[in-house]
Amino acid sequence: MPEKITKFLVPISIVLAGVIIAGAFIYLNQGKTDESASEDASLSQQMAEKAINFINENVLAEGNTASLLSVVEEGDIYKIKLKIGENEYDSYVTKDGKFLFPEAYNLEEEKTKEETPNDDNSSTEVPKQDKPDIKLFVMSYCPYGLQAQKMFLPVYNLLKDEADIGIYFVSYIMHDKQEIDENLRQYCIQKEEKEKYSDYLDCFVYSGETEKCLSETEINKTKLNSCISETDNQYNITSQYNDKDTWLSGRYPKFDVHSELNTKYGVRGSP
Repeated sequence: MPEKITKFLVPISIVLAGVIIAGAFIYLNQGKTDESASEDASLSQQMAEKAINFINENVLAEGNTASLLSVVEEGDIYKIKLKIGENEYDSYVTKDGKFLFPEAYNLEEEKTKEETPNDDNSSTEVPKQDKPDIKLFVMSYCPYGLQAQKMFLPVYNLLKDEADIGIYFVSYIMHDKQEIDENLRQYCIQKEEKEKYSDYLDCFVYSGETEKCLSETEINKTKLNSCISETDNQYNITSQYNDKDTWLSGRYPKFDVHSELNTKYGVRGSP
């Protein structure tokens, strides 16, 4: 792993309940500030620009650039809207500039949701398994998904023979047709030549050069292309991409290969 990336990574939190939901938690190394209220606007802009610079220098693959669209104060943090390519994202940075969060959850909203009790007041037990079932859900070109996969790879290589562990895909895409193609490619590599997948992924998340990674890992392209064609037809991936009436919210093409698992585990984004 490149030294520049290693320096800034903080271990991803992993929840094992049949699924891994990974969240990137990034340290920006900025001391606390005691600016007055009149300087808040200037400070928020500085923190937002610092976050964007960090993302561009340490998170995104070569050739991709994040730009700042807006920054607003929300409680004790700043919410920044940024754009990468044609896609927009919301991220959050603490006011002292120390931490950048790609995603945030409103805990006050969660408190208002009513829980449905078991009819017999009995607790739900998680059944024991001989092999742990570990899933990381991503979009193959999502910058935060790529960061999660970089941190996931050592775990994958350590546990792949001891657990049912793999990369799974969010049921919609946000990064154009190339993401559909790469999702299908990685799905089929795992299906057809799983022993080569970690080497392919290790190449792809750092270089983004598909042909180079396929060549270096000696993936059987005939077998791969056959699987991609069959999977595409089975789940109507390309046909739905070409029919915008099927897109989620009219904006996001569907990718239904793992849609049932997305529903089962409540997958909301990447990672």
